[in-house]
Amino acid sequence: MKQSLRIVLLMMFSLLSMQSVFAQIGITVSFGPPALPIYEQPVCPEDGYLWAPGYWAYDPDDGYYWVPGTWVPAPEPGYLWTPAWWGWENGGFLFHEGYWATEVGFYGGIDYGFGYFGTGFGGGRWEGGRFRYNTAVLHVDTTIIHNTYIDRTVVVNHNESRLSYNGGEGGVTARPTAEEQRVDQARHLPPTSEQTQHLQAARSNPQLRASANQGKPPIAATARAGSFSGRGVVEAKAAGAPYHAPARNAGQPAGGRESETPRAGERSATPTHASELQEHQPASVPSTGNSKLDNKYQKQQAQLAAKQNQEHQKLAQQQAKEDKKANLEQKQQVEQKHQQQTQQLEQRHTQEQQQLQMRQAPRAESRPR
Repeated sequence: MKQSLRIVLLMMFSLLSMQSVFAQIGITVSFGPPALPIYEQPVCPEDGYLWAPGYWAYDPDDGYYWVPGTWVPAPEPGYLWTPAWWGWENGGFLFHEGYWATEVGFYGGIDYGFGYFGTGFGGGRWEGGRFRYNTAVLHVDTTIIHNTYIDRTVVVNHNESRLSYNGGEGGVTARPTAEEQRVDQARHLPPTSEQTQHLQAARSNPQLRASANQGKPPIAATARAGSFSGRGVVEAKAAGAPYHAPARNAGQPAGGRESETPRAGERSATPTHASELQEHQPASVPSTGNSKLDNKYQKQQAQLAAKQNQEHQKLAQQQAKEDKKANLEQKQQVEQKHQQQTQQLEQRHTQEQQQLQMRQAPRAESRPR
């Protein structure tokens, strides 16, 4: 009897654990993550470690926070890491957790750099149970690690906008190939315990919250998972694009929690009207050493902010008129339309800011190298 009770309790615990994992994977947020920061890769700490690029994760209480890129041992020889990614689905940004498999699957077409340029992985390969590092892509000390090679043909430069999500207004437009779909449906291994601890450490570090670091995390990458101080810690050189705080009431996942349906008595945290959006402020620009050019760039930023705020006002006035005309039966449909309009407007504004920054930024800072 006791043995049977123990088995039942273990099964219940396993189910609860699975629900927790799936809730984290299925989290949906009403606004996209910040741009990918610009940072260098720390040197590989020892043979057999593979690179897992940094990404923005989300906490319902604290918003987006940066999970530093790090070196981790593969769970089994022959396994490669498919990075986590965000994608626009059903009116919100859905988080897809990364996984280990014998091949690399779809990761949103996001160019994370360091071998993950949107499709596959060009940073190395497994041969005879050992991982060989492509030193044209990965930062490896060849005096210590000798199983290396050089293949410069995999190095590409196309994520100058530092986009961190797929789909939506202005996101990466990549779609999974038949081969990537096959990999996604094949046998996977979840993140290792080192990766899970690394994520938890990032989540509990206030400095890694986007609201605190403005898209430029002080810990952008680490040589070892969970080691956030001392040797091997790399600070971001710059934010990937000007950071914009979300609307005042957009600090929750779409629908208020990990699902899209609010709890009883709760209101959806997704901004519904343009009048709820925060006013845009001119983004600061780095000094070029040319005062005339700096003034020109700052003027461009001010003009863009003014234009975007005018668009806020115009849409808010239009929505107010439509709300006034809508009867009780039309109200829900009109509100859904306004919510979509508001989200699309802010996504377009974020893209405009990223594009302007790329035109103003020195080309040498366009990639994490």
